[in-house]
Amino acid sequence: MIYVGARTGRDGIHGASMASAEFTEESKQKRPNVQVGDPLMEKLLLEACLEAMQTGAIVGIQDMGAAGLTCSTCEMGSRGGVGIEIELDRVPQRETGMTPYETMLSESQERMLLVAEKGREEEVFRVFRKWGLEAVEIGVVTTDGRLRVKQHGVTVAEIPAHELADEAPLYDRPHTEPLRRAPMSVERASVLGDVQEALPALLASPDSCSKRWIWEQYDYQVRTNTIAGPERTDAAIIRIKETGDAVAMSLDGNGRYCYLSPREGAQLAVAECCRNLSTVGAEPVAATNCLNFGNPERPEIMAQLVEAIEGMAEACRFFDTPITGGNVSLYNETLGEGIYPTPVMGIVGLLKTAAPVTIPFKSPGRAVVLLGGIGGCDETRFGGTGYAKEILKQLWGLPPALDLEREKRVQSAIREIVAAGLAESAHDLSDGGLAVALAECSFGSAGIGAAIDVDSDLRPEMLAFHEAPSRILISTAHAGKVAAIAEKHGIEAPVVGVTIEKGMEIRQRSMTLGSWEIATLRAVYHGALESYVR
Repeated sequence: MIYVGARTGRDGIHGASMASAEFTEESKQKRPNVQVGDPLMEKLLLEACLEAMQTGAIVGIQDMGAAGLTCSTCEMGSRGGVGIEIELDRVPQRETGMTPYETMLSESQERMLLVAEKGREEEVFRVFRKWGLEAVEIGVVTTDGRLRVKQHGVTVAEIPAHELADEAPLYDRPHTEPLRRAPMSVERASVLGDVQEALPALLASPDSCSKRWIWEQYDYQVRTNTIAGPERTDAAIIRIKETGDAVAMSLDGNGRYCYLSPREGAQLAVAECCRNLSTVGAEPVAATNCLNFGNPERPEIMAQLVEAIEGMAEACRFFDTPITGGNVSLYNETLGEGIYPTPVMGIVGLLKTAAPVTIPFKSPGRAVVLLGGIGGCDETRFGGTGYAKEILKQLWGLPPALDLEREKRVQSAIREIVAAGLAESAHDLSDGGLAVALAECSFGSAGIGAAIDVDSDLRPEMLAFHEAPSRILISTAHAGKVAAIAEKHGIEAPVVGVTIEKGMEIRQRSMTLGSWEIATLRAVYHGALESYVR
């Protein structure tokens, strides 16, 4: 057993359990639970591990994540059907006087645990010395199936590795109906709003505004493999060099939707992830999740968790995206008030490496097609939208209605449209609905906007801002071919407008709902987040 990377400190102790704890007035004392990362050390460790693997001397490897040495040792032993014995005196430490408890539970970053073939340890050490990293033999693999921890030659802990790693208790906590205090409906008059003024307000909201201020501070090129920069496509796309293939990834979650209906909200998160992947031409293949909830010992909160997990499972089975892993953060309550139930989905898809279909409009005079049409904009399902939150300051009803069969047909249609090279741009409708999607499509470097005129009897604010799923905005020079593919999949694809050289306009049966300068909307969209955090 070879320990490599950074030294072990007291940072991160109880980090995993702290992620599932209620926050009180004393929570500031838990700041040491948070790990302190070192990106340079992480890069060195990554390169050294890759080089060490190529020697053929390594037969097992795992990072020290949640619960540090405890998890990495017992999980490796359990999966291999073996035992592990380690000596804590050999573990590199950057603080004095650490107890066995602290050493085993520390979540200090940039550390890995390796298993090397006996007699080939020096090959591994040589690689890590080259990269300026510590590599220390701290123990051995045994045949008894037990994790044995020693300090100063004395056994301080001994437990069967498999039971510790893979025999977690199965909880069946009591649950009732999911907690919700929002009404099912509101007075019609209180829903009315002004589209012209609402769009800039929505673009400046924390949910919808550009996150550029955050992502531009990090390396989003990922070793020059990022095919399109952030906010240019509905899903991140990373090429796999020398294979001709690429991996796309999308993350989605909406706590308001899940508060109104945990089961439907979780399904909507899965569907949107898959739709984002399909919009760039990728086939969804696998999923992970991050489940964020309040105190599961309260039956109404446990009910939220149960409903969300079952909804997520139903949708993942339907889209054939098995859950490969994930994490859970429970007890998210501050002074007794829980967060919205917030399952966050992460789904990956596969596609051939090629220039991606991006969000911005490219040329004037292109047809703007709304794949999926206007359908699904029900008033009772408008209360969880960004418009209801930011403009009306209310929450009511149910989340947007999702028809899984229809959603799958829309996704199949857009993948075929993208594969045929018919979409010059593509962007799904989600937070903020049609108006926000249209604005985001207008934020390209060319400054191309659009004028649309929609034939609909919906109220203006519902037409502009409803978040009904299974809809994708496309600009194309081949509207007829797009319509033919959509028809083959049983999906509407009306032409709702045309791209123009500058400006953006939304009309409903020739009545203007709003007209905006792109530069004004862009400034609001890109400047909002920094103004919030400064």
